[in-house]
Amino acid sequence: MELGNYTRVKEFIFLGLTQSQDLSLVLFLLLCFVYVATLLGNLLIMVSVTWESRLHTPMYLLLRNLSILDICFSSSTAPKVLVDLLSQKKTISYVSCMTQMFFFHLLGGADIFSLSVMAFDRYVAISRPLHYVTIMNRGVCTGLIVASWLGGFVHSIVQIALLLPLPFCGPNVLDTFYCDVPQVLKLACTDTFALEILMISNNGLVTTLWFIFLLVSYTVILMMLRSHTGEGRRKAVSTCTSHITVVTLHFVPCIYVYARPFTALPADKPIHVTFTVISPLLNPLIYTLRNQEMKSAMRRLQRRLLPSERE
Repeated sequence: MELGNYTRVKEFIFLGLTQSQDLSLVLFLLLCFVYVATLLGNLLIMVSVTWESRLHTPMYLLLRNLSILDICFSSSTAPKVLVDLLSQKKTISYVSCMTQMFFFHLLGGADIFSLSVMAFDRYVAISRPLHYVTIMNRGVCTGLIVASWLGGFVHSIVQIALLLPLPFCGPNVLDTFYCDVPQVLKLACTDTFALEILMISNNGLVTTLWFIFLLVSYTVILMMLRSHTGEGRRKAVSTCTSHITVVTLHFVPCIYVYARPFTALPADKPIHVTFTVISPLLNPLIYTLRNQEMKSAMRRLQRRLLPSERE
């Protein structure tokens, strides 16, 4: 295609989750509930860890960081989705689309790095219990959190740097409800085959290998626990099981989206909803329902904020 004279696309049009107004209203109510629950659940974890001095340990500080990421990650897509469900025309400007993709990949990348740091934390706690406090001191914990955000930033910058030079000169309809690499790349007015392969390698292959590495790591940790006994073993197994569940919920949709050719499939939208809206809600549920210390801290926080009438 001749690219000498082209008009850059100023906005993209979303087809959204559905074209039915009745179904749009149902989805709006459902996703609005999920989004609000995500905010409240993750805020509750953040406040509980911050206020409860007993939770000022690396595991819970990393969990608080994950809650911050989940709030931000969900907020990068959910508000726009909710507005569009009540709108006749679903549009987003070119600049806003690129901005959404930048924050989506920054926060998603930081999420994945944070889950890796949490796996490392559990490995040190179980394999080196006597040196755990020394190895995972406050400075190291803070450094690992900062590194996870920097990792997400670098990952996101790479995505945007590869997309910005592309010409978008005509097609501007996205059969989705948010801006992401697979859909936007297909609208470029040039051959993107080589870039698609690069994106699949950068996102999909790395994500798949990282997921396998984390599963192997948790398998090693669980095998180490066979030599432990008593309450400590039970709590460690429960914590690791929660981590594995969250890792799976994060990585499996990522692998589905990014580790295959960027062609639309019928299951895309349900997977994208799970990935962007539902997964950030499940994290606080999984971690709190299976963690007795977190539930106890929340009860103490409730008594502190809402004293009984007898008092």
